Amino acid sequence: MKLMQYRGYYGSIEASVEDAVLHGKLEFINALVTYEGETVKEIRRAFEDAVDDYLAYCSERGYEPEIPCKGAFNVRVGHKTHLKAALAAREKGISLNEFVRRSIEGSVG
Repeated sequence: MKLMQYRGYYGSIEASVEDAVLHGKLEFINALVTYEGETVKEIRRAFEDAVDDYLAYCSERGYEPEIPCKGAFNVRVGHKTHLKAALAAREKGISLNEFVRRSIEGSVG
C-alpha cells in the first residue's frame, strides 16, 4: 500500500467501490483521524487538511500531538527466538534492545 506523507504524518488511501469514494486515515498514531475525497487530488488535499486540523485541535487544547512511531514497540517472537537473540546480544556485550535495533537497521537500511 502506498502512503501519502505531509508534515511528518502518513496517510492511507483506500477505495470504496460501493460509495464511489476514496477514503483514508492517519497511520501510525492512536488517534482516529479520517478523510475522504472523490479524486486523487481531492483525497490528497483532504489528507493535508486532516493533518493540519489534527495539529490545530491538539494546539487549541494544549495536547501534545502524537508522532508516528514514537520509537518503542513490543515484538512477540517466541521463547526460542527470544533466547537466541538475548544470547547473541550478551555475546556482543550489548543490550537486547540495541541488538534488535541494529538488526532492524541492517535489514531495512
